[in-house]
Amino acid sequence: MNMHNVVIGAHGAPADDVLAVARDGARVELAPEAVAGIARAREVIEALAAKPEPVYGVSTGFGALAVRHISPELRAQLQRSLVRSHAAGMGPAVEREVVRGLMFLRLKTLASGRTGVRPVVAQTMAALLNAGITPVVHEYGSLGCSGDLAPLAHCAQVLMGEGEAEGPDGTVRPAAELLAEHGIEPVVLREKEGLALINGTDGMLGMLVMACADLARLFTAADITAALTLEALLGTDKVLAPELHAIRPHPGQAASAENMRRVLEGSGLTGHHQDDAPRVQDAYSVRCAPQVAGAGRDTLAHARLVAERELAAAVDNPVVLVGDTSQAEGSGGGRVESNGNFHGAPVAYVLDFLAIAAADLGSIAERRTDRLLDKNRSHGLPPFLADDPGLDSGLMIAQYTQAALVSDMKRLAVPASVDSIPSSAMQEDHVSMGWSAARKLRTAVDNLTRIIAVEMYAATRALEIRTMTGEQRPAPASAAVLAAVRAAGVLGAGPDRFLSPDLEAAYRFVRAGELARAAESVTGPLA
Repeated sequence: MNMHNVVIGAHGAPADDVLAVARDGARVELAPEAVAGIARAREVIEALAAKPEPVYGVSTGFGALAVRHISPELRAQLQRSLVRSHAAGMGPAVEREVVRGLMFLRLKTLASGRTGVRPVVAQTMAALLNAGITPVVHEYGSLGCSGDLAPLAHCAQVLMGEGEAEGPDGTVRPAAELLAEHGIEPVVLREKEGLALINGTDGMLGMLVMACADLARLFTAADITAALTLEALLGTDKVLAPELHAIRPHPGQAASAENMRRVLEGSGLTGHHQDDAPRVQDAYSVRCAPQVAGAGRDTLAHARLVAERELAAAVDNPVVLVGDTSQAEGSGGGRVESNGNFHGAPVAYVLDFLAIAAADLGSIAERRTDRLLDKNRSHGLPPFLADDPGLDSGLMIAQYTQAALVSDMKRLAVPASVDSIPSSAMQEDHVSMGWSAARKLRTAVDNLTRIIAVEMYAATRALEIRTMTGEQRPAPASAAVLAAVRAAGVLGAGPDRFLSPDLEAAYRFVRAGELARAAESVTGPLA
């Protein structure tokens, strides 16, 4: 576990901190000014709790039941009941990194001093993260409005010493046992605290941050595999000239074209499109690779902007506005206001946009792979890159697998954010489905990794076949990729063999970022 500390202040958190805590096990600590701000906001809640007038979230029920005023002696039970009833998820447990990201982002909002919880609530959540205790959160339950209610409620339940959690050793056990073993005192929730723990976009936001990081790596990988395919097909790299992309000034397109150009620099294979089987232009899947991948890059840039804004936000309802005396409901110059900031639409939209971009990138990669395998379009390569075509089938079924993944990607690209289902007796009558958008995007990202891995596998084999005679040499960066792929245990050309292990090794190679590192050992850093 990474012992790097992430300090949580009162003004949001950068994406790198989310990744450090969610994926690398970084420890967290609350900045002193954040603890002080939490305490100031709590004073407002305490003052409101002492008043006879009902205040939503403090002394009333919730959602469609907000009309009931709750007497002081029942308010602790109100918060416990809220968490227990909302911990209604079903289905398989989601990944550990998703839950850690969700908890960190909820802690980030608690640290903003806008939620009205006591400092002990935030400190206990930090202790759970640092102890490696991960609540069991289920696949289904969030509509992405009023936040990711069910997933967050399962986390809040563990904070109370209830429910189940995964310990540092990966074993799922009763939360009470795990808290006791690590010397963590369960929290007895008071006014507003249960609501503050479950009313945020933290699940979908955490998955967006992780998807952005993964897709940034995959866009670079896709540029590299597109370059390898162009080279193996004896295509022209003239279409990658910077001046061509400057006259259509989409930044993502220019970045992808420059990546491809740098990978192909020094190639002895490009530019032979006028040789034995002359062609004026390469096919769209090759020639337009920077335009398609570049559009995805620009979509990713927009998604990152939305994520940055949400990371700077304090999402809760109601929210404590400390120091604002207008329409004051509390004391100490603060007030509590209901709002709609928990609605997940901004995050849900970009999660869906990214699924569309990923599907299209996967689709064009599959078309390039198919071109490598078709003897009528591969410009001299053997059918299916087989060692002895007819006796051997080569990569025929590897392309089938890739096509099946692409087909799945197209279904995953259907937007979740347009599929609102009203809930809570029509009080919550338009929801974002952002959690669902995030869950399907995680599958799409994994599928895209596999699709790129298949193209890489095919392109490196094609390059190997092209250069066996030694008459033509690939670009130095391509040669570095080929050597790294083989060193990683991904076997090259030869008679048919059990192919699945090779494809899985190629997948691991791409997922770990080794493809980019191999190319960059020659090109230097790629975009």
